[in-house]
Amino acid sequence: MIGGISRRDILRSGAIGSAVIGAAALSPLARARMMPAEMDRDVFAAAVQELRAIVGENWVFADEASTVSYRKSFIPDLRGEHIPSGAVAPRTVEEVQAILKVANRYKLPLWPVSTGKNMGYGMATPASSGQMILDLKRMNRILDFDAELGTILVEPGVTYQDIHDYIEKNNLPFWLDVPTVGPIVSMVGNTLERGVGYTPHGDHFFMQCGMEVVLADGSVLRTGMGSVENGNTWQAFKWGYGPYLDGIFTQSNFGVVTKMGMWLMPRPPAYRPFVARSAEVEDIAKITDTVRPFRMNSLIPNGVLMMGALYQLAMFRRRDDFLGQGFDGKGAIPQELIKAEAKKNDLGMWNTYFALYGTDETIAATEPILRSAFEAAGAEVLTEREMNGNPWFEHHKTLMRGGMTLEEIGLVRWWGPAGGAVAFAPVAPAKGSETRGQTALATEIMNKYGFDYAPAYAVGGRELHHIIFLMFDKGDDENAGRAELCMKEMITRFGERGWAAYRSSVSTMNLVADQYGATNREVNARLKQALDPNHIIAPGKQGIA
Repeated sequence: MIGGISRRDILRSGAIGSAVIGAAALSPLARARMMPAEMDRDVFAAAVQELRAIVGENWVFADEASTVSYRKSFIPDLRGEHIPSGAVAPRTVEEVQAILKVANRYKLPLWPVSTGKNMGYGMATPASSGQMILDLKRMNRILDFDAELGTILVEPGVTYQDIHDYIEKNNLPFWLDVPTVGPIVSMVGNTLERGVGYTPHGDHFFMQCGMEVVLADGSVLRTGMGSVENGNTWQAFKWGYGPYLDGIFTQSNFGVVTKMGMWLMPRPPAYRPFVARSAEVEDIAKITDTVRPFRMNSLIPNGVLMMGALYQLAMFRRRDDFLGQGFDGKGAIPQELIKAEAKKNDLGMWNTYFALYGTDETIAATEPILRSAFEAAGAEVLTEREMNGNPWFEHHKTLMRGGMTLEEIGLVRWWGPAGGAVAFAPVAPAKGSETRGQTALATEIMNKYGFDYAPAYAVGGRELHHIIFLMFDKGDDENAGRAELCMKEMITRFGERGWAAYRSSVSTMNLVADQYGATNREVNARLKQALDPNHIIAPGKQGIA
């Protein structure tokens, strides 16, 4: 079992088969890049021996065969630029401290991961080859769960499935908020990447409360109220006293987070999911302007997903399914074919998912207001009864109540068993003009390189996340090369319009970091030098050397 999901289920989803394509036998060039830069093999071997003395023989991996699982990735890597030198898997904070001391002594770069399931962004692979994965999956304890306050304290290896099972087993009146493939994903890892979900608690970092961080020198910092002797409010009050430090340990390489607190959502008395179905691609602007005021005043309390038809179809369909319908497999699939297939599956060109939470009375009062607004924007508002088991609706109904699903892993199978996918996530104000412009630009660039634009937008409060999964054939070097060029052009041209990404694949971290300006990078560099003077923790993460 993996995170409560059977290995058979994951194989059926395509996760393992596709990922193994990215972890085939190494080329001579990639094999050479396994070694940390400027480190002799004898020195590396000595460091490995010391690491084995800390965690045990079975938990250090330092050769091509034993590191195959750490090389699995869905992103393009034609030149072997993201090949780890090995991995070490500690069980305790004390072992993490000891590992960091060894790393400092040998100048061994470490790339921390929680469960290494950062799909679309590089999985466990490092920003540059030769780094050793600091794999925290064995640190998998739920340390505290306050059933009165709805707070939890966990280690990095705890998955959303683990927490879900704990809640169910103990019949606790709380819901999780999960990312797309929650069963196999770490709560700590996703929150540190500032991931988002689908319930009213969808801003994961906002719901985070208190961290334990091992700094590069081995010292342990507890943020917020966690450093107060005999304190009991570590998971109750975020801010503590003095500068708020938690933020600098998200999307950074300033320390290794070994514990994290989180606020959970009280289970509501009533829950009702909806989809607003829109017929035309051009409708995205009207939908955005309809959603925004309801998110700003919290009449719609959860993050709203506006899912494009192709993103939806790619979860359960394959690109080859369109062959013989006026499509020969070359270039992007024509919009009219996508529209026809969407209609056959009771989908629109945009499918906007939202939910109401509360009591039957509050939902009954709110629903007509929302219906009227969406219908005025030309959308058809449908409920669970009307969708009648539609698999796409069921998928989002599950996510919007914090349920477990792996179905979106199907996106990496779009091009077949050797499929790949790399994510691009630019942000913008939640305005229709922004979605109209971003949709047009993404379609132009992706079609230019022969790829299918599979979009999704998420409206948080006032901001808009545009989630683009660039799906490609990882088993074809020419196709993967086009995917690499396409992603770089999208990042560059979106950035020129002021649309920078909030998150990045390991392959494009420097490119995105440059868009945030020289001063931003300089401040990050100063923090890095102060907290990690030997630059051993994740060099290159978010463009921070």
